[in-house]
Parts: sequence; structure tokens; C-alpha cells
Amino acid sequence: MQLLRCRSYSCMALLLSACLIGCGDGRPERVAVTGQVMIDGEPLRHGFVQVIPDKARPAVSPIDSEGRFTLSTFGNQDGCIPGTHKVAVNGIETISPTRQKWHAPKRYMDTETSGLTLTIDENTKEVKIELSWDGEDPVEETFAEE
Repeated sequence: MQLLRCRSYSCMALLLSACLIGCGDGRPERVAVTGQVMIDGEPLRHGFVQVIPDKARPAVSPIDSEGRFTLSTFGNQDGCIPGTHKVAVNGIETISPTRQKWHAPKRYMDTETSGLTLTIDENTKEVKIELSWDGEDPVEETFAEE
């Protein structure tokens, strides 16, 4: 009886392990994506990137001081769902509670006005996002305290 019980537990453990290995995390496939955001040939040093699929969770990343980013959808740097997606780049820096500076034009902050897309497939590793001021200058805004 003891031997039969041990075999039953062993079989259940083996079956559970096989299920867990084969099931993944139950979320859509993701592809690792890193890249750099450039504005007029220089790295964008503030803000974040959003890659927004039509019917799936967005992938986001902060931008570091060299303009670099690594996309995350569900967890820390787990990548982006494959496909061609709209992109938004928010180049804002909060200077104080009443001041902020835009390091990229506001039009890039909205996928409807950014004009940016990325195609993510299994071979995507390093992408470059090119922005331009088109003759404009960075903008600082001051808000009145309430």
C-alpha cells in the first residue's frame, strides 16, 4: 500500500510538472525588444515609450539618459506582443510640481498624432525611433499653484 501511494504521488508530481512546463505563463507570445529614441540625431534623455497593439495590452518602457529603452508588457522587460503597432513617445520631464519641460513635441505623445509605428516579429531585437522638432524648440511650461 505504501509503495502504491508513493507511486501515485510521484505520478501526480510528474504530471503537474509536465503541465506547468507546457503551459507557459498563459499570456500572449512576446518578443524581447530594446531600442533607442533619437530626436534630431541626439538621444531623447527623458520620458517613456508606449507600443500599443490594437487589441492587446500595451508595452511600455522608461527612456534612460542615452535614449535607450526595453519594453515590458506584463512583467519586467518581458517584451512586446508581435505585430505592427502604433507608438507614442512622451518626452516630458517634471522639473517641479508647477513646471515641466517637453524634450519632444507633444504630438508624439498620442498614437493618433505621432505618425509612429513599429513592426515587432520574432527577429526584432533592437529598434530605433526617430523623432524631430521640425524647427521647434523644447518647451517649458509653468502651471499656477491651486
